[in-house]
Amino acid sequence: MSELTGPAVSGAVAGLGVAMPMGAMSVLLLQEAMRHRGAAVAAATGIAAVDLGYAALATMAGPWVASHVAPVEAWVRLASALVLLVIAARGLRSATAVPARCAAPATTAASGPPAVGTEASRPGRAFGRFVALTAVNPTTALYFVALTTAQGGGLGSGPTGAAFLAGVAVASLLWQQFLVVLGSFAGARVSPAVRVRTFRLGHGLVAGYALKIAFPLPWT
Repeated sequence: MSELTGPAVSGAVAGLGVAMPMGAMSVLLLQEAMRHRGAAVAAATGIAAVDLGYAALATMAGPWVASHVAPVEAWVRLASALVLLVIAARGLRSATAVPARCAAPATTAASGPPAVGTEASRPGRAFGRFVALTAVNPTTALYFVALTTAQGGGLGSGPTGAAFLAGVAVASLLWQQFLVVLGSFAGARVSPAVRVRTFRLGHGLVAGYALKIAFPLPWT
């Protein structure tokens, strides 16, 4: 068991290394927690699932992925940036609807349980949306590829690799759920106007991040 402690700790450090920087995804997760804690829990699980998936892919095929992605990395970054810009534009356009949703909580709460297919299905939609947002970020994939490749073939064995991946999954999930708790705590104490500003800030960060990963352009 002790020989698996090292890979598990390494995985936990790797998971925190990719999860803790407060980028656009962290801000969006905090905003989701302000609006709906159940959906935010699902969203946090989606982020951690993508981290685990990329870590597993890198552990099994890190050198192969690195050699095949490198020649087209610029085009991958550009495609990801375009997807993020579309998401940011839609989010900024829909931010004006937030005050209306926040203004009438009493009547909706008194009218009974949410209709099937609306609020009840929101966690599933949040999970899928945050999986997609995290998956289109090539930095996460390349981070794990570089990390696992640098550690050599030791992670390729079954128990060692599994311990590393377990460390990644647990660390990433715990950090994302911590952000959910933080966002839920703040969400109960901020006004609708402040929420609108944070929603716009989050989607603005997504747009800024998209521009950041797009450069340098493939043809420059």
